[in-house]
Amino acid sequence: MKISFFEVESWEKDYFKEKLNNEGLKLNFYETHLTPELIEETKDSEILVVFIYSQLTGEVLRQFPNLKLIATMSTGMEHIDLDYCKKNGISVASVPSYGENTVAEHVFALLLNISRKIVESVERTRKGDFSLENLRGFDLKGKTIGVVGTGRIGYHVIKIAKGFEMNVLAYDVVQNAGLAEKMGFTYVGIDELFGKSDVITFNVPLLPSTTHLLNMESLEKLKRGVVIINTSRGGIIETNALFEGLKKGVIQAAGLDVLEEECFVKEERQLLSSQFKTTCDLKTVLEEHILLEEKNVFITPHNAFNTKEALQRILDVTIQNIKNFITH
Repeated sequence: MKISFFEVESWEKDYFKEKLNNEGLKLNFYETHLTPELIEETKDSEILVVFIYSQLTGEVLRQFPNLKLIATMSTGMEHIDLDYCKKNGISVASVPSYGENTVAEHVFALLLNISRKIVESVERTRKGDFSLENLRGFDLKGKTIGVVGTGRIGYHVIKIAKGFEMNVLAYDVVQNAGLAEKMGFTYVGIDELFGKSDVITFNVPLLPSTTHLLNMESLEKLKRGVVIINTSRGGIIETNALFEGLKKGVIQAAGLDVLEEECFVKEERQLLSSQFKTTCDLKTVLEEHILLEEKNVFITPHNAFNTKEALQRILDVTIQNIKNFITH
């Protein structure tokens, strides 16, 4: 069985070859996305492994007469003509999740940096200054964290928060009462969460209903001195509202892995792609961002997903998708 892999890095190629070595498969690897030139070379493939830059339209798929499976290394499948696949008996498999705990850990990396003034402490000691002046932090234990979104990532945020003995309030349009009872947190309305939380973390997708959840109007509802953490999508928070909240002292500090003005990102793995770098220069887009110079704002470059284990899970799920298809 011939499998053609597209949009893979050298380390991914080695990993695929190691894990699929004993399956009696013919493996072909390409660093680029599927191009018209490569269609001719790979048209006899029975399995295609792709990422989002390989546009598998009906017109493209018609040129693969032997195709039985598309395994995409992404959560979304907008780049695949699913109707064509259904009509022509082509199975499609994706990676529904891979980095829930990874992103949740980054939430607390940002929060702990703020609560214990890690960046400032490190910068000071590197200059040979070992004074403790203005380095006093605060405990997480006993504080109330408001978790906006209780899906896979939100679940892990709550789990970690409980480890710190924090009180947890949550908001979600779809409430999981069983989970709340099991983990000991309380669902409340968004206004109540804003008003009672010492820390607020956003863990929701960017939808019309979630755009600017934190805005000028909701700014008035926040508990004074709140810490804001956002690792989801930049558009969840209105930049001007966040800036205004910081200036007024309503918001004590913010930890951000995403910014409203950054390039549109469908899949986090996209950020590692050379193709993405040709269409989006994050440095140029963000280098004059209003929040970059704020001393109580800590920005990381959309890096919450980026661990060895999370990226390997994408490959592991893809490999399992291939093996499941072959054996069934």
